[in-house]
Amino acid sequence: MLDRWTMPLTQGPLNRLAAGLARYRIRPDHVTLWAFLIGMLSLPLLILEWYLPALVVILLNRLGDGLDGALARLMGQESDAGGFLDIGLDFVFYAAVVLGFALADPQANALAAAFLLFAFIGTGTSFLAFAIMATRHGLERPRFQQKAFYYLHGLTEGTETVLAFVLFCLFPAHFALLATLFAVACLVTTATRLWGGYRTLAALDQSPVRE
Repeated sequence: MLDRWTMPLTQGPLNRLAAGLARYRIRPDHVTLWAFLIGMLSLPLLILEWYLPALVVILLNRLGDGLDGALARLMGQESDAGGFLDIGLDFVFYAAVVLGFALADPQANALAAAFLLFAFIGTGTSFLAFAIMATRHGLERPRFQQKAFYYLHGLTEGTETVLAFVLFCLFPAHFALLATLFAVACLVTTATRLWGGYRTLAALDQSPVRE
């Protein structure tokens, strides 16, 4: 929901950082992989209940997630392979953060973590399933040109996920409550994406075929 406002604000700083990396011929896929590896450090850090260091690597991962796309556009290296790698590793990272909190305190956090992972399945599958169909119909990306996939808006997008992770790390004692609330918001996103995606594609299926 907030991505439409936050993404334009981040593009300037990301483009400047990307320009610096481009001078050293660093490839976008390298940034994607390094951001993922750094982000995965959050799993052991969370298990050890080192929440502030975990927050640092989570934020570094999110920085890298924006930086790889800016670098790809700057260097003219945007590709389906890079977009696929980026989104695939993103979902693994998201799950790892939630798993880290579950393992940090299984008795208090495991149920809420399982509920949030369940909700992530909904947001992730609705995101990717619509992206596949949008590509088949040749739908454009009118608002988020920097994204590798077309997707429908939702209550929880990238910005909301980052904010949720920040709150989890700053208030770990309240993870169960915060995760449950975020999971409910993710389920709302799933429902609206499924409904909106179905209506969009149904309208396209019923439109006359152009010769």
